[in-house]
Amino acid sequence: MEPDLLLPEILAPLVRNTIFAGHIHHSLQVESTNLLAARAAAAARSSADLSEGEVFLAEEQTAGRGRGNNQWYSERGAGIYCSVILRPQIKATDVLWLSLIAAVAAQDALKETTGVVADIRWPNDLLLDDKKFCGILTEVHTESNQVHHAIIGIGINVNHHQFPEPLCATATSLRLKTGKKWSRLDLTAALLKSLDREYRALLRAVHSPGPSSAQRYEPILRRVEARSSYVFGKHVHVDENGGYSGITDGLDARGFLRVRTEHGLRMAVSGNVRPLPRRPDAAGD
Repeated sequence: MEPDLLLPEILAPLVRNTIFAGHIHHSLQVESTNLLAARAAAAARSSADLSEGEVFLAEEQTAGRGRGNNQWYSERGAGIYCSVILRPQIKATDVLWLSLIAAVAAQDALKETTGVVADIRWPNDLLLDDKKFCGILTEVHTESNQVHHAIIGIGINVNHHQFPEPLCATATSLRLKTGKKWSRLDLTAALLKSLDREYRALLRAVHSPGPSSAQRYEPILRRVEARSSYVFGKHVHVDENGGYSGITDGLDARGFLRVRTEHGLRMAVSGNVRPLPRRPDAAGD
């Protein structure tokens, strides 16, 4: 048996006292873990049958997805392919916070396990040396503007030793970054514990007595801002509303990315953000 399989019986004691304890499912091969989670959620006969904290792990995905239906390269036994079902009592307009806390959780898990510090590219990519090694895909089911359940998919390139064209120009892995193999088991356990911690903090913010959502979410917002080089002073192009470029200027109270352009301040809501060489003579274009 492979020593680093992400088996529930091995992970269970490592994630004790989290919302994920006792809810871990493992497959050798699936189309995608997000799809597996979505089918499980659809199969629940009622809200009471839909458990929170269900975790779906796979050794390989044949149709792994990133944002915008981009394919996620899922080499067998080399990465972490994980989806979780959560049921936060939040409005549909607040779902961005789920992606942001997942990015912080993945960043913390990586540092705790390997000592490597990754950069967060708003809203849901993690980078090493400006190459992507972790992606987050959040999908929600809503009812009457409230989130009924959310599926957060997290893919991490751990022990990939190479990537096919054209991904090799933009993707990397922990192994390529550090020159050594890492325990996927340890990193998965750290990821789930960190995600549990961040999710509980989000729920506390939701239910705190603050007079406005802006004040309740501010601690999370500041934490994200401190973890990302993309949030302030980055010359970027945003693939949204026809595309535009400018200089990033922090996050607004909803977690959206502010971008100052020559035509004024714009808010990046969900578009892909990529860096551009900064012109020293302009604030944006």
